[in-house]
Amino acid sequence: MSIFDSLRVAVDALTAHLLRTTLAMLGLIIGVAAVITLLAVGRGSQEDVTKNILSLGTNLLTIRPQAPTTGTVVRAAAGSRPTLTYQDAQALAAGSIPGVANVTVESNTGVQMVVPGGGNVATRAIATDDVYPLVRNTPLAAGDFFTADQVRTNAAVLVLGANVANTLFGGTEAVGQQVRVSVGRTGTLFTIVGVMASQGGTALGNLDDRVLLPITTSNKVLARFRGPTGSGDFVDQIDVAATDTSQMAAATTGIGTILRDRHNVTDDDFLVQSQADTLAAAAGVAQAQSFLLGSIAGISLVVGGIGIMNTMLVSVFERTREIGIRRAVGARRRDIMVQFLVEAVLVCCLGGLIGAVAGCGISLLVNGRSIVGQTIHAVLTLDAILLSVGVSVGIGVFFGFYPATRAARLRPIEALHYE
Repeated sequence: MSIFDSLRVAVDALTAHLLRTTLAMLGLIIGVAAVITLLAVGRGSQEDVTKNILSLGTNLLTIRPQAPTTGTVVRAAAGSRPTLTYQDAQALAAGSIPGVANVTVESNTGVQMVVPGGGNVATRAIATDDVYPLVRNTPLAAGDFFTADQVRTNAAVLVLGANVANTLFGGTEAVGQQVRVSVGRTGTLFTIVGVMASQGGTALGNLDDRVLLPITTSNKVLARFRGPTGSGDFVDQIDVAATDTSQMAAATTGIGTILRDRHNVTDDDFLVQSQADTLAAAAGVAQAQSFLLGSIAGISLVVGGIGIMNTMLVSVFERTREIGIRRAVGARRRDIMVQFLVEAVLVCCLGGLIGAVAGCGISLLVNGRSIVGQTIHAVLTLDAILLSVGVSVGIGVFFGFYPATRAARLRPIEALHYE
């Protein structure tokens, strides 16, 4: 019996019980569609993270406090003890380090903002200096960034994120308006000098929901980041823009030399990371997430395969007499086994193809839509589609093998006596 004859008989057998065949395929259809959709969303998330990190510049170095050691054994979490100050950043900027173009700082805190006689909002504030837009690529939609003079004189000025400006002022002009900013019980009137262009929500946080203010103003006026001894203004991190990627190693060496000398330490109490390090870590997390999502969706494929096995066992039971007749007229065990195996694989192929079309359709449908405040991006790839369909075919072979073997082992005389 040729393979074409087996396919013809398989199509006749499956169409004779169309509803049962459809229900058997349903699990595979759902499983393949889920795998393709979740892998597409995971790939889109990974590309978003990569794009967001690279948008900050491939030549960015980030310096953070290193994990301090308690005693001789226990190491605390990185950043749990402040070691970096604004004065460190100024020393790096003035240190003529080979490969260093610009240096800025960042310190984050929660603030409450109230417009006199108007609305209010709780948000995150980034305390920084006038070099920030050169390092962090921060475009403005209105007004200007605060200047070096305003940083030096502790000016009470703000640059608002797009969402914050819209929340506080709606469609009216925000530049030139005043808003009271408070941290705890400390509150001060600030003048808005600029509004950032909308950058949208990202895996790094929604930049439109933040405000920027001078680091010196935050330290002196809001009294938030003052060092415990009063001699230094601690910062969460220092950002360094290298002249180009080829100079990053030289810049890292120069940064380490200056900071170790300033901190009077032999073991670094700071950590220098490049965008390549951040990108590699983020890519690893995104890949693990995609694998987890795909594995969860793959459970549906296993359930679908069990349904295929159940359907084929019922088919063998119902066609016992047919099997006996075919064996009596000369069909070999191999012919019977191939026949039922072809039926199982055909069901899985059809289910896989329909599921692939459904998965591609769902991925295109959700792409670009906002869900729970986040814009979903789905990236369809041929390898994910081929993998899903290939796994469904493999499931057909795996879960169809036992029913096919059982059918092939039926003894002709017993099958002919079956009613």
